[in-house]
Amino acid sequence: MSETVKSILREDATAIFRAGVAAVEPRKAVLSHLLLEGDTLVAGGARIDLDPEGKVFIVGSGKAAAPMAAAVEQVFGDRISKGLLVVKCATIVEAGHPVPDKNGIEASLRILELAREASERDFVICLLSGGGSALLPCPAPPLILEEKQETTRLLLASGASIDEVNTVRKHLSLIKGGGLAKAVYPARLLTLVLSDVVGDPLDVIASGPTVPDSSTFPEALEVLNRYGIREKLPGNVIDRLLAGANGNIPETLKEGSEEFSRTSNLIVGNNDMALAESYRKATSLGYNTSILPYPVVGEARDAAIDHVDKIRDILSVGYPLDPPACLISGGETTVTIRGGGMGGRNQEFALAAVPGLDGLERVVILSAGTDGTDGPTDAAGAIVDGSTAMRARKLGIDPITYLDDNDSYNFLSATDDLMITGPTLTNVMDIQVVLVASD
Repeated sequence: MSETVKSILREDATAIFRAGVAAVEPRKAVLSHLLLEGDTLVAGGARIDLDPEGKVFIVGSGKAAAPMAAAVEQVFGDRISKGLLVVKCATIVEAGHPVPDKNGIEASLRILELAREASERDFVICLLSGGGSALLPCPAPPLILEEKQETTRLLLASGASIDEVNTVRKHLSLIKGGGLAKAVYPARLLTLVLSDVVGDPLDVIASGPTVPDSSTFPEALEVLNRYGIREKLPGNVIDRLLAGANGNIPETLKEGSEEFSRTSNLIVGNNDMALAESYRKATSLGYNTSILPYPVVGEARDAAIDHVDKIRDILSVGYPLDPPACLISGGETTVTIRGGGMGGRNQEFALAAVPGLDGLERVVILSAGTDGTDGPTDAAGAIVDGSTAMRARKLGIDPITYLDDNDSYNFLSATDDLMITGPTLTNVMDIQVVLVASD
């Protein structure tokens, strides 16, 4: 592949990714769903009558909470009485992610206090986005922060899906699994959601602080058993989950609970919206474009091999698209950590694709997080092509060796394939872009 073709493909892939991210910019997403007409708020297709004498509060958590709040402030202006937001790096409190920290606990308690302050005449707006669960840790006594941190680390390293991770988190918390809705009641509550979970299940996003919880204590224990980490967890964690499974402490709030009688939830942005805009951008650049009809989930390295197989089909038989082709996908993979390296799921995806792409002409794969971060690194993901393996050989490094050590960051840094965007202040999971140029 000539350097010119490679450069064009990489530029196009980046432009297609960035178009998707721009489509779910939090401020724009919120403003497109809210309209205040006197004392009536139009939220999506719903109309909510506000008490003219009531107060308006804002609470929220997640990587996009600050720009979402700016949009709400633009709508409500000086009608807002007070608020508190917890963001990654109203009053804004920075807290730890993906492992919770002391700041997160203190902020969670302050949010619960503010929520309980709201009366029946008041209106509370909750803003949730990716990272919201880790940023709102509120361990149920007698659990302490260190026990919650260790539990989170073990879950994240186990390969458990976000649904499974949050099933456990909800049953160790006072604020998750409908806990915030309980604190807000009887005030009116509207939650605006920027979804970072496949399928947009409201009880999984940020661990569902304002919606009924469909998971149970026994299911939380089953997650620990499934991934073989139960014996590694602090005793207080297991004691609480066992107490709940035996009916000795109350379950999280379920469908039909009175606390949800005055709540509404509205998704203002998700992965589908981002992919649709990426599709439009790719088409405008002249590519025959298709979006995978299913989300990209499971082990990152398995998903990468599947994408490489699709590239080979395009090159050999023009299926499902004739070149110039663009195949777009989205979702959130997992990584089972077996090595001691550094990286993230998108970087692991890219590294796993390298051997299969070796020597292929006129192809590029991009995989990146819409939030601009991938694992505990400064990269959003990576862009690799048929020449990546060749460049690695010249450097004396082997992609399989680095993959076995889960060391995608250092490999891709050496081959100059990392994609570094900086924080985007949004989060709707990941986007993959496959480009195949014409002969």
